[in-house]
Amino acid sequence: MLADILITILLIASTFYMTIILLRFLLQLARADFYNPICQFAVKATNPLLRPLRRVIPGWGGIDGAALVLAIIIQAITFFLILVALNGGIPSFNPLTLLVWAVLNVLDLIVKIYFWSVIAVVVVSWIAPGSGHPAIQLVAQITEPVMRPVRKLMPSMGGLDLSPIIVFLILNVLSVVIEHMKVAAGLGSIGLGL
Repeated sequence: MLADILITILLIASTFYMTIILLRFLLQLARADFYNPICQFAVKATNPLLRPLRRVIPGWGGIDGAALVLAIIIQAITFFLILVALNGGIPSFNPLTLLVWAVLNVLDLIVKIYFWSVIAVVVVSWIAPGSGHPAIQLVAQITEPVMRPVRKLMPSMGGLDLSPIIVFLILNVLSVVIEHMKVAAGLGSIGLGL
């Protein structure tokens, strides 16, 4: 019972921090407004671990590789600690398997962030169009790089933007592919619904 409680706390804490790291990654990818208070929080929360990592892993073409690597490292450490808790000691495992699990889970979290961000943008466009709230602006900036290519392909529908439907379809397909890859990599074998 204690191991289950510790695993739950570990999963919640690591997923929360990885979400902040990946939000920072996606915000930089989208070239979002870093004067936004939420962006400032993400920067302050992630800088202590990202600064030393950036000395080794520089950014490239607007992609913050250090943030992505940090999220993968945190996920790998989380899986290692879960395996230790489940086995009552250091288990024998392939480190490459742990890395594959971490990469797949980080990709899954990125897809989930985009999924919920698109939902937020759609709901806000109906409830409070043109709102100037920092969170709403930030979510719109995160989703724009995903929505823009779809909008260019979709014909004009007289003021209706149907691009979120196509984006949802693409995100759901990606989610299914990632879930199957997780199963193929044996991620379900540790007994957690991750």
